Amino acid sequence: MVKVEIVDEKESNSPYASGSSVASSSSESLSSVDSEISNDESLFDRLAALVDIVPPTTRHKISSRVASTGGFLKSTGKVLGNVVWIVTTSALLVGLPLAVCLEDEAKVVAQEKESLEQQAGQQMLSTGMYPSSSSTKPLVPPGF
Repeated sequence: MVKVEIVDEKESNSPYASGSSVASSSSESLSSVDSEISNDESLFDRLAALVDIVPPTTRHKISSRVASTGGFLKSTGKVLGNVVWIVTTSALLVGLPLAVCLEDEAKVVAQEKESLEQQAGQQMLSTGMYPSSSSTKPLVPPGF
């Protein structure tokens, strides 16, 4: 059962109680309402209170879209991570030995070239022929 109580307006401290003048009571009510606002309320608390403004169906749609987007990004990131892993390990296992092999072969070719030049220089010294820049003629086959 509901109990009904009669409250005298003059005895209550309500800001909405009718006072002696209407203007003074309205300004009193505004000042009392401002002072009652809690300063401990954070921005997160205020945003959390806005949840009730958005209808449940809209909240569900937003939540499901965010969840599906998050799942898509997670799976895409996992696939991209696997691809990067495969490429990196393949480059290390195949590319690095290949690069070392090519470098060794280039060294061997350079050593062969150097030894051929040394042999040519020794032949010139032993025969006494020195190439001079003034007596060299371009080699052109006859008939040109």
